[in-house]
Amino acid sequence: MQPVRADPLVPRDRPSGEALGIVLRIGSTLAFAAMGSCIKSLGDGVPLGEVVFFRSAVALVPLVLFLAWSGDFPRGLATRRPFGHVARSAMGACAMFTSFATIRLLPLAEATLLSYLAPVMLTLLGWTLLGEALNRRRVAGVALGLAGGAAFCLPALSGTFAEGALLGLVLGLATAFLTAGALIQVRRLTLAGERAGAIAFWFAVVSAVGGLATLPAGWTVPDAPQAALLVGAGLAGGAAHILMTLSFRHAEAAALAPFEYLSILWAALAGVVFFAEIPNWAFLLAAPLILAGSIVAVPRRAKSGV
Repeated sequence: MQPVRADPLVPRDRPSGEALGIVLRIGSTLAFAAMGSCIKSLGDGVPLGEVVFFRSAVALVPLVLFLAWSGDFPRGLATRRPFGHVARSAMGACAMFTSFATIRLLPLAEATLLSYLAPVMLTLLGWTLLGEALNRRRVAGVALGLAGGAAFCLPALSGTFAEGALLGLVLGLATAFLTAGALIQVRRLTLAGERAGAIAFWFAVVSAVGGLATLPAGWTVPDAPQAALLVGAGLAGGAAHILMTLSFRHAEAAALAPFEYLSILWAALAGVVFFAEIPNWAFLLAAPLILAGSIVAVPRRAKSGV
């Protein structure tokens, strides 16, 4: 009888090498920040669908290499629930479109911060769709997150938002909602026995197809700097996912939790250094509320690298 192979993209029950796990987690936050910086640097010079295509298609390269190195390619991509993957991937692809549009419209740190509303929305969706318990901890997390979201909206209510920022805020909130919906579907697929490698692979494929579908709307031929940024976004995004999942194989989620939120710091630093973006008062007010809500709403044991 053949032994059951461990899923290379699923956390182990008994993590080891905590220091290595922390290093990998920090590396993943830096890679995510690098991806966002590449997207931000492209500006409006490359159509959004073209950016999504390159981000997804190029990310397949490190992902496939990693799965092959782990001995999980191609047989690990088999699935018994193709429509479940399509539903998860469609929501994730839509989130990628709205996320990249948000990065174009808002400062990088603000766009990154809004993504941390996803755990709050995940708690609400888990309660309504999956019947998960809504205890005091989760209610407190939702309340903090919603308070942070309201604080983020204060400039819009006072009429001091920059041009396009209101649309960016709406798209950022849509990103968080779509991400939460995609994570709900990831939970369903995981409970049904689907492997994390298959979930990640088919998401990248569907997102690439979704980006390619915008070709008739008009793509541009990127120049050398734009091509480098497109490839860089894809490689950074793929590497970030792999580093994040590997970190959970070497350290417990509780040990990695404090380093998860370095993404905000890297995004803020990149915004200041590369794009002359100074965080405003609404960001400084909303950030602790949203991050606290994200921490409280979802128990650390529920976090995974998928």
